[in-house]
Amino acid sequence: MKNVGIVIVSHSAKVAEGTADMVRQMVGDEVPLAWCGGNPEGGLGTSVEAIMQAIDGAWSDAGVAILVDLGGAETNSEMAIEMIGEPRANRIVVCNAPIVEGAVMAATEASGGASLKEVVATAHELAPA
Repeated sequence: MKNVGIVIVSHSAKVAEGTADMVRQMVGDEVPLAWCGGNPEGGLGTSVEAIMQAIDGAWSDAGVAILVDLGGAETNSEMAIEMIGEPRANRIVVCNAPIVEGAVMAATEASGGASLKEVVATAHELAPA
């Protein structure tokens, strides 16, 4: 796939799935997309292993942008990137942007063939100043 992939990581499986559904309805299948949320027991939380699987599911040689909801999701996403290692790790970026709006706008940008840098910049434009 030539377009940047999008991964949605939330502490809630329902939030992650709903955000992914919204993205898919807005951009179709033009963008590799994966999501994960919740802990292995079905409660709130995130899992490094699940994030790694989501990155694999949305992988694109153009890179992957990860949208997260809270600090723990960001920390675990960074750990997942570290565990994935080079050469792929340098093509994965965690975006500090509102998860729903950021995912939709990042995917919209990616669907037009934008670079990882452009996709991340678009998501970051939505972050509070």
